[in-house]
This record gives sequence, structure tokens and C-alpha cells, in this order.
Amino acid sequence: MTKSLFPGFDGLMSLSRREGVDVRPTLLRVLTDLYVQAPTHSDDEQRQFIELATRLIDQVDDATRAAVKAKLAIYPQTPVPVLQKLGLVAAQEGRRVPLAREIAAQAQAASPARTPTDAESRMAANMAMQPKEAAEIHDMFFRADATQRALVLHNLAQTPLKAAPRIPTVRAKRAIQILEMAAIANDIENFTYELGDSLILPSRVAAQIVDDAGGEALAVAARALDMPSPNFQRILLFFKPEIGTSVDAVYRLARLYDRLSDRSALVMLAAWRGSTLAVTRAKYQSSLHDSERQRARAGANQTRPGVQPGSAPAVRTGTDGSDR
Repeated sequence: MTKSLFPGFDGLMSLSRREGVDVRPTLLRVLTDLYVQAPTHSDDEQRQFIELATRLIDQVDDATRAAVKAKLAIYPQTPVPVLQKLGLVAAQEGRRVPLAREIAAQAQAASPARTPTDAESRMAANMAMQPKEAAEIHDMFFRADATQRALVLHNLAQTPLKAAPRIPTVRAKRAIQILEMAAIANDIENFTYELGDSLILPSRVAAQIVDDAGGEALAVAARALDMPSPNFQRILLFFKPEIGTSVDAVYRLARLYDRLSDRSALVMLAAWRGSTLAVTRAKYQSSLHDSERQRARAGANQTRPGVQPGSAPAVRTGTDGSDR
């Protein structure tokens, strides 16, 4: 019966018939291993496994039974009779044993809010990146050389700064396709627009990333989109000829890209977005400050009359024209 469905069992079956040799634990272990190796089974294989396994489960030691139970409990095609034999399903219902009902927790009085410690307050404050900090990280990255940029990106993964949320998968995949096509066609305008639109960056920052001669900024942007490494390398070859013609440059950026963590890229993306806010605030604060100064000077130059209208007492005259 088992010759065609479970090859290699002939020796074990013959040995099991000999007196004085108990191979039933080994037989059940091997039978289980052979069964769970295949994702599906025919009706004959399933029937034979049920017949052999259910008979051997009661005839083996506890250690063998526990090992077999652990393997069959996670195998999705384990027959129901075998699960019942191992106590993994309810015998009368043919389904897995339900977990015990959760004990309802007693209502507890709401504890008063705990005042955060100084250390917790500082940590919470550091989590949110301020526009000034974002601008500093942005400027430091673009002023640094290749070695320093790699160090900056490595340190960003360890900082408590809040990272930008991940780009939705569907949007990122569409952006990767558009960017690669634009790179092959050397369409700088569409490449820059798509990069800024997909990463929610202003055109100024997107152009700065595209024009960056080192290529590290483009690597960060690609990692923020979760771009596969082969796609990034093709973009380097077609879109960046000054990099694509250098074997060392391509190898350096490819190695940097493979080592670049998602968190580092998303923290840098948050810095790019925050730096724009810092520039905008500085621009409008300057104009508002000048307007306030002009209004203050204009108010100071205005002279007020000594007597306001209606403040002087009225002069009454009599019928004869004399004052009274």
C-alpha cells in the first residue's frame, strides 16, 4: 500500500514486523516528514496517511507524539481525523479547538495622567523636527562631500527625529515607472516634476536633488520611493551620464544605495520638506517685520491736534449779542 505513495518505506515496514525491534516512533516521524514536504496530496495519499498515522499515534512515546503534533499543527493540509487524534480539533465538530473565552476585565478607575519627566519631555520635543533643524540638515547634506554624506545618512538612522511617512505603494510603483522612462528619454523636466510630485516636494528642492552632481541626493529620493536597486542603477546610467560613464561612481552609489536604510531616507525626506517651511517663514517674517516698521514710522510722524473736535466747551451768547 505504501510502496507507490511513500517510497523508502519498504525497509521500515519490514523491520517493524520483526520481533524485538520497535521502529514505530521512527516510522511515524518519517511518515510525517514525507507528508508535510508536499503542499497537496491525492485522495489515496491522504487516506493512507490517515490510516497509518492514526494507528501509530497511540503506539509511540510522548516525545515523538509531541514532535509530530508540532509539525502537523501548522501544516494546512493535515487531515481532520489526524488532527482529532492529536487533540488539535474538537472530535465531535471536525474543527479546531476554540480558545478559551476571554475573561472580562473588571472596570478600573481611570488613573490620573502622569506628568512626564524632564527627560521624556526633551525626548518628545526632539521627535518632531523643527523647520530650523530641517533647514540645517538640508544645508549640511548638500554642502558635504561624498564621505560626509554617507556619514550623515548613517547617523540619521540612529536619531530620534521623526521620519516622513512612507509613500503609498501604488503611488510609488507608478512613480518608479515614470521616472525610469523619463530617465531613458533624458527628459529632465518630467523627471523633476514626477520626483517632486511623488515625494511631495516643492520644485526648488526637486530640482536641487536632480541637479546634485554627487548622486547621493537622488539615491535618497529613490530609497524613499522603495525603488529596486536595478531600477536605480539604470537611472544612473541613462539620466546621469557624468556618473554613468564612471565605473567607480556607479559602483560607489550602488553600494551606498544597498546600504541605505529606509529610515535614513525618510528622515532626510522630512528634512527636505521642513526646510521649505523654514525658508517660507523667513521670507514672510521679513516682509511682515518691514511692514510693521513702516506702519510704526508713519504713526509717529502724524501730528495730533491740540484740541479734539467737540472737546472745547460751547460759547453761549445772549439776545443782545453779549456773552453770558
